[in-house]
Amino acid sequence: MNPISFFEQSKLKSFHILLVLWLFFILMFDGYDVVIYGATIPVLKESWGISDIIAGSIGSYTTIGTAIGAVLFGLYSDRFGRKRIIILTTLMFSIFTMLSGFAPNAIIFTICRVIAGFGFGGVMPNIASLISEYAPLKYRAAIISFIFCGYSVGAVVASFTGQALLADFGWRPVYWIGAIPLIFIPFALKMIPESLDYLLKNKQHNRIARIVNKIQPGAAATFDFTYQKATQEKKSPISALFTKKFAVTTMMFWLACFCTFILMYSLNTWLPTLMLQAGYNLSSSLMFIAVLQMGSIVGTLILSNIIQKVGFKKVLIPLYLVGAVCLALIGFSTNLYLAYFLIFLIGAATLGLQNMSNAFVAAYYPVDVRSAALGSTIAFGRIGSILAPTYVAVLLTMNLQPQFNFIAIGIAAVFGMIALLFVNDKHADYRLAHESKVNSTETVQAS
Repeated sequence: MNPISFFEQSKLKSFHILLVLWLFFILMFDGYDVVIYGATIPVLKESWGISDIIAGSIGSYTTIGTAIGAVLFGLYSDRFGRKRIIILTTLMFSIFTMLSGFAPNAIIFTICRVIAGFGFGGVMPNIASLISEYAPLKYRAAIISFIFCGYSVGAVVASFTGQALLADFGWRPVYWIGAIPLIFIPFALKMIPESLDYLLKNKQHNRIARIVNKIQPGAAATFDFTYQKATQEKKSPISALFTKKFAVTTMMFWLACFCTFILMYSLNTWLPTLMLQAGYNLSSSLMFIAVLQMGSIVGTLILSNIIQKVGFKKVLIPLYLVGAVCLALIGFSTNLYLAYFLIFLIGAATLGLQNMSNAFVAAYYPVDVRSAALGSTIAFGRIGSILAPTYVAVLLTMNLQPQFNFIAIGIAAVFGMIALLFVNDKHADYRLAHESKVNSTETVQAS
């Protein structure tokens, strides 16, 4: 047996649970640090006298840093290992989120947010790639979806922190809280393993053996590491994404991620302001962020289990449609509780949908190109996150009715749904693995 097959076929052990919790924790603060900007925009505008366009531009500049970080740290992860990149990017977004709270003006604040953005962009695809290597195949989609719920939990914390601190203490302490992960970095260094792919390429078989023995003592002694020589002769992972069988699907995953990031960053950045414009007070508007993230968490946990039974497309395509319909309706709602319900569904159909889409990409591609597929998909999606804050800022300057702003955002959900329709299940790795298992079973029965 080779190490990749071992981890794919292993049972869920304490090693997996601890790894999932550590990565969940990191993404929780990633989500906190990203979303806290949207919660503080109304106060920052008042404090520094900045316009909607400038506030939107700060959000876009941050996501430009995020896009650069996704590409830069995606490239360097193969060279230095995903564990090191995860730790480095966590340090970056934690330190510069904290420093944002000391910024004397909007320019210094923007610089800090852009550098923090490098960390935001680098941490997410590397976490997805790392856990996809170690998660048992049977639970991989559910595990990846759960870890990405950490982002939403952090965003809920950002909302409640904003409600608790902004009125009495101002916006600065809200950013200082972003430094908390720095305390836990030494423990993360010890508990998080290095990428399996990195260890194989660098022939660090002893380190692999130690990880294997945490799951099944003594199993590493039976491993065959020679198969790795064959994989080194293949084409680069990026070019493999555009072979005949993957090319259309790769572009569709990229487009779908682009659309979902437009939805996510439009709402993460501007939801409180949009709800203020719709007639709700600041406290209620901040609560909408929490409800949005709760919808993401609940939607991910429930729907990822349904995905295990019926497949990704049968869940994600209708979910895009739900998001488009709810965004069209939210602007017409005058009832607070109905608005909360619609925002809850929108959370499931935007952030929750992206959590499950990450699992979809990880499950679709074979292990030798999986990291490249996840990294490139999220990197392309980041273009949507760059455009979204300024896009909504321009809408706000047009003084449209609230419902038209939400409809303009919801158009992205329609295009995302169309993109997923063109994803071809025929070449999916999970389908091929299932067919191989069925064929093996039939052969055993026949003999």
